[in-house]
Amino acid sequence: MSTELRRLRNYIDGEFRDAADGRTTEVVNPATGEAYATAPLSGQADVDAAMAAAAAAFPAWRDLVPAERQKALLKIADAFEERAEELIAAEVENTGKPIGLTRSEEIPPMVDQIRFFAGAARMLEGRAAGEYMEGLTSIVRREPVGVCAQVAPWNYPMMMAVWKFAPALAAGNTVVLKPSDTTPASTALMADIIGSIVPKGVFNVICGDRDTGRLMVEHPTPAMASITGSVRAGMQVAESASKDLKRVHLELGGKAPVVVFEDTDIAKAVEDISVAGFFNAGQDCTAATRVLVQESIHDEFVAALAKAAADTKTGQPDDEDVLYGPLNNPNQLKQVSGFIERLPAHARVETGGKRVGDKGFFYAPTVVSGLKQDDEIIQKEVFGPVITVQSFTDENQAVEWANGVEYALASSVWTKDHARAMRMSKSLDFGCVWINTHIPLVAEMPHGGFKKSGYGKDLSSYGFDDYTRIKHVMTSLG
Repeated sequence: MSTELRRLRNYIDGEFRDAADGRTTEVVNPATGEAYATAPLSGQADVDAAMAAAAAAFPAWRDLVPAERQKALLKIADAFEERAEELIAAEVENTGKPIGLTRSEEIPPMVDQIRFFAGAARMLEGRAAGEYMEGLTSIVRREPVGVCAQVAPWNYPMMMAVWKFAPALAAGNTVVLKPSDTTPASTALMADIIGSIVPKGVFNVICGDRDTGRLMVEHPTPAMASITGSVRAGMQVAESASKDLKRVHLELGGKAPVVVFEDTDIAKAVEDISVAGFFNAGQDCTAATRVLVQESIHDEFVAALAKAAADTKTGQPDDEDVLYGPLNNPNQLKQVSGFIERLPAHARVETGGKRVGDKGFFYAPTVVSGLKQDDEIIQKEVFGPVITVQSFTDENQAVEWANGVEYALASSVWTKDHARAMRMSKSLDFGCVWINTHIPLVAEMPHGGFKKSGYGKDLSSYGFDDYTRIKHVMTSLG
């Protein structure tokens, strides 16, 4: 007897709707491999309707005094706390993540980040007025950009949605947000919560695939397109947005170097790095998955890391002993498996390297050593629970290899030598450098990379500023 699938819907202009042409896709729980819902496969008519709603709502939302937008965001944060268990249930169904970790590691920072941007809503200020030409006074205004087309990824569907809508709404913009086609459930619930607080049209959600996202970016209405996703997707968005000179905000891939020097505390480094590498099944663009270890401690470090990986558990969401759940979808399982299958002869799989079970998309915690700088698995993002290890001789080689990839999002340095840590933080060409830690984020500090990791910042006042524009006003004193 088949189970009836739950029906998810778009949220446009204050109401839930099916796709205009009735098309849907099935949504699969990656922990079971079975479909649990259907979601709209939105087309041009749906995108047009959402953009029209956001454009109509923009003037009134823009013109609210900042304190009123702050109140709305604070209400959203409170509502997320009150309905946390519903959000957790939806996110776990989306992703297969452990329930306990979703409750402890995602809900609190999400709520904190919304509250941070609620405060930022009242910081829409320009420089002080002044006379820079005789008889004339200049004023700088900071204004919202307009309608924002936003595309969120599947690795952190809830949190990445927050990173997008919170600064945009705080600055006075209106939003059309598309979740990944594999993880729409928690975003649909967010629409229900947010829609009960903000005026209709201010926050809209449309479900769909990459073609839906393309229609959003190409649409003439948005003033800005923001995406968290792959390098390929980011390049396509930048190309599409260039046709009518939209602003673009890109948070793309990563290949974070983790540089471990011989004076580090090996036991502590291994413990922290293994968690930062395997958390969320390594499906994190800042994950600690590319380790460079000084040659004098290489063998000891690899042995300890392999043991830590072997002791790490993956499994079903309700298992309290697991660190991470499944990969998000069959294609991701195939991609991760492919990297291991194509390893060169000089590589060694110290532990893992295989699928776990035949139900869902689970992959074993994996450590690979003996690698060279130009190996595929060093140069390309795996986005899975796979930690690679290379051996370096000195600081100069460590910097060269760490920087020797096309990504530049995050990095970490492990050493007791303060001067070395400061030199490395200057030399590493990454948007974030952690020292003797890896992966903590706070709302007050910017997150974003260089090179093919994209441009623009999430979180912090820098992320807020990205959703604003600058206007010079000059008035005669005569």
